[in-house]
Amino acid sequence: VLSNMSAGEKYRDELIATANAIASAGKGILAADESTGTIGKRFKDIDVENNEENRIRYRGLLFNTPGLEKHISGVILFDETLRAKDSSGNLLVKPLVDAGIKLGIKVDKGVAPIPGTDGETSTQGLDGLAERCKEYYSLGCRFAKWRAVYKISDNAPSAPCILENAWALARYGAICQDNGLVPIIEPEILMDGDHNIERTAEVTELVQTAVYKAIRDQNLLLEGTLLKPNMVCPGSTCKDKAKAMDIAAYTVRTLQRTVPVAVPGIVFLSGGQSEEEATQNLNAMNAMPAKKPWALTFSYGRALQQSCLKAWKGDTANESAAQAVFLERAKANGDAQLGKYEGGSKGDTSSLFVSNYSY
Repeated sequence: VLSNMSAGEKYRDELIATANAIASAGKGILAADESTGTIGKRFKDIDVENNEENRIRYRGLLFNTPGLEKHISGVILFDETLRAKDSSGNLLVKPLVDAGIKLGIKVDKGVAPIPGTDGETSTQGLDGLAERCKEYYSLGCRFAKWRAVYKISDNAPSAPCILENAWALARYGAICQDNGLVPIIEPEILMDGDHNIERTAEVTELVQTAVYKAIRDQNLLLEGTLLKPNMVCPGSTCKDKAKAMDIAAYTVRTLQRTVPVAVPGIVFLSGGQSEEEATQNLNAMNAMPAKKPWALTFSYGRALQQSCLKAWKGDTANESAAQAVFLERAKANGDAQLGKYEGGSKGDTSSLFVSNYSY
């Protein structure tokens, strides 16, 4: 049955404007939505205590970086960060708002096992989501994120995992749009495994096809959505390593086969690549000659923050140096979005891969 209805009719123009603003040329997203536990792991690596004061200090450092708006169009937040205040009593996110950077929010509630599968999961959080989205909109958020997780093995991803997560991503997206938030659709295929790049491409194509079928079935406004996929890379323990142009070619081909032209932007996750790899691979995609009707940009967490954390070390005296390093990474990725990154930004080359990664 055909329907002329679409989700988010009330906010239609705003949703389209927000999605296109986030996908602006030379800009991308800072993913700063690490849970309390995850940011604790990052702090442990630099011997910093994981408490609210230090979390506010660190994220305040990021948000107050001069010139950030030249390369960052949106920031994904954790609930605590959205509500936090700095030492002066101002909302921690005020510098972002003042700079015209869009606020985003993580709205899923993590994953739960799917019975009868090889340890596969479905993402939770639909109960009460409309109320949460309504509140987040009132607090200034204009986009949201929901992460579905898939793994590659002899038995995975299974049909139940693909179908259940596709349906949930679409339902989340429709609820977001009905409450004024642009949904970032994030079907992440983990890098864990020894599979080659062809197998990753096959699975990514299968998963994204199911996701867009579900999105069509649930009448989302495509022009008011963004996709946050994995790049098509070989498994983390695969002996055949891929070059940036190989990753770019397989990734773009997969997008061509699965993502409607109406979607304004693709905001890639870094997925455990090193800072420099994530930038080089994004640059290769934008530099290569191919049909690319969507903006290809970044939504990086680890791949934007690793060098910054190492420079900061929890010391107030290091804040300016840490901000300079952070801005350098943001500019490098902004240049990569334009296909103009030439290297030399001193990006960290150490692997950021974490097995079975969770936020």
